Amino acid sequence: MNCLILLMACGMQLPTWSGHHWRLIQHFLQMTLLLSLLCPPTEPVPSDSGSSSSPGEGCEGFQVDVCGLCAGDGSTCELFSGTLFLSVLSVGYHKILDIPSGAQRIKIQETQKTRNYLALRTATGDSVINGDWMIDRPGQFYAVGTQLTYKRPNEIRSRAGESITAPGPTNQELHLFVIYQQPNPAVYYEYILPKKPITDSHSDAYSYSSVLPLVESHGIFLDPGNSDSENSLSSSHPNQVPSDLITPEPVPLYSWIAITTAPCSVTCGTGSRQVLFGCVERATQTTVPGDLCSFTSHPSPQVEECQSQPCPAFWDVGEWSECSKTCGPGFQYRQVICQQAQGHHGNSTVIVATSFCDNTEMPETTTVCQLKICSEWQIRSDWTECSVPCGVGQRKREVVCVDNLGDIVADEECNMALRPQDLQNCDKGVCASSWFCSLWSNRCSADCAEGSRSRSVVCMMSQTNSLPLDNCDDEDKPDELMPCDLGPCTQRLEWYTGPWGQCSSECGNGTQSRGVVCVVQNSGQLEVTPEDRCSHLLRPPSAQTCFLKSCGSQWYMTEWSSCSRSCDGGFRVREVRCLQDDLTTSHDCDPALEPANKENCNTHICTPPIDESCRDMYYNCVVVVQARLCVYSYYRTTCCASCSRVTQRDALHRIR
Repeated sequence: MNCLILLMACGMQLPTWSGHHWRLIQHFLQMTLLLSLLCPPTEPVPSDSGSSSSPGEGCEGFQVDVCGLCAGDGSTCELFSGTLFLSVLSVGYHKILDIPSGAQRIKIQETQKTRNYLALRTATGDSVINGDWMIDRPGQFYAVGTQLTYKRPNEIRSRAGESITAPGPTNQELHLFVIYQQPNPAVYYEYILPKKPITDSHSDAYSYSSVLPLVESHGIFLDPGNSDSENSLSSSHPNQVPSDLITPEPVPLYSWIAITTAPCSVTCGTGSRQVLFGCVERATQTTVPGDLCSFTSHPSPQVEECQSQPCPAFWDVGEWSECSKTCGPGFQYRQVICQQAQGHHGNSTVIVATSFCDNTEMPETTTVCQLKICSEWQIRSDWTECSVPCGVGQRKREVVCVDNLGDIVADEECNMALRPQDLQNCDKGVCASSWFCSLWSNRCSADCAEGSRSRSVVCMMSQTNSLPLDNCDDEDKPDELMPCDLGPCTQRLEWYTGPWGQCSSECGNGTQSRGVVCVVQNSGQLEVTPEDRCSHLLRPPSAQTCFLKSCGSQWYMTEWSSCSRSCDGGFRVREVRCLQDDLTTSHDCDPALEPANKENCNTHICTPPIDESCRDMYYNCVVVVQARLCVYSYYRTTCCASCSRVTQRDALHRIR
């Protein structure tokens, strides 16, 4: 320290440069070199190689280059980037890129969202992210000397793919894999590698110290009176001692030195700050305007580390797991750990004891969840009767979804794959089909002029097969309408409509009509006029469907079958059923109104065919009949006509 004070005391500023003055300067420089040998610096000179710059930190007014250096020109590093396009691969891990050791500012990004995953391993095969078929949660991972950030957007509308970033530098080679599951993945990568510095023994050296300006190798003035002076003082390092003791040349009066630093880039942990240089007078260390140092280049931007108080620990929470139950109350879990930021700019975090986070309340690790209320299927009834008396029909039963409170809920609340069958086919055997008709309606569809009466005609299967009935044929379908005329209509009073007529059916669907005429009014009188005079007006409808009430149960019957005999009294039959509105069997019809299902037919006496060879040979054949002698073949031949009539009469009595 005394040597330093002595050196400062010996410095002087000379207004003129005579030969005497040059000799004084030479003596001063000789003393300076001697003192530098006797009193070496107590602290080593800081080196640029140990400092790192965080992009954008403390770089106000300057632009950060691709190497992350403030006011740099991008010459200190080499950028590697590209996009990897992969064709169809087999499902599994596929290595797509090697990232060398020392890489910085690493960025790996899927160009679009896919079902593939990115994975990282070290050169020794150790898994870093998504290894051994285990997909890690997005977050931060510390490996190969740097912190890696893994992101996987999970928003439905997001189209961004997975990404992995790291500030570096890495201390091992990294291998990038893609876990292939979807065709045509594309991955963009980017990283930089610092260029190795080129050693130059004649390069300038600058000091970080604001206490003692170091001797520089540029800007030395030669003595104008000494033309033989060819040697100048130069050094590859400020602390290097010259090999030959020569007469030093004069040094510049002003120089750039580090005079202060910018604020630290972080408020806690290890950060960086920029060293600010100023132009000073060497002799007095007084700051002077920068243009006085214009004969030397301004030092390149320098950054040094700065220490602040340790960063407080914090709770790091993971994502909630899926609910433990698919329905009903369940639980969700998540990981909660205490972490603390460390390293340069807090770019790495480590797990610490939970006591470090005691200043804040620990977040919940378990929560109650319920996706939906559990429901189950219940069968509420037995199978119904088959929907048809014969042929193939269906039967059904009531199946409902019931929640845990016993209330019926929508079927979607239950597992549709486990739903019991509620509809089933049933086969009642082969049956014939016939047309069934209801009774004619009692009302005409018009209350004047021509109208129609209606009935229902349906084709149904017959319950019995003994009737001589054929299958339904549209050509044989009975009429559903029959004309009716209640007399001419009286003159109606505009377009002008009369009241709707009676419904053609007392129950169920029918039709009803009304009169529509074009009338003209003259002096308060209405007079019917041709309809074309009302053609510019919308003509009201003259007929519409009507429904008075539901028919309920009513009798339906088939057509009569053929008569069983052509003469002397036979019978014919038909099938009669009681049906509801939906044409299902009912027992609610009035038995007193049930139509007959059997009636006599062809009751006229059969006229026997005349056989010219069958005649009575005797006039007293009446006596033969009375004596009941027709049982003998002789009398049946001689009294053939009389005996034949007796035989036919006896046969008719037996039938009846």
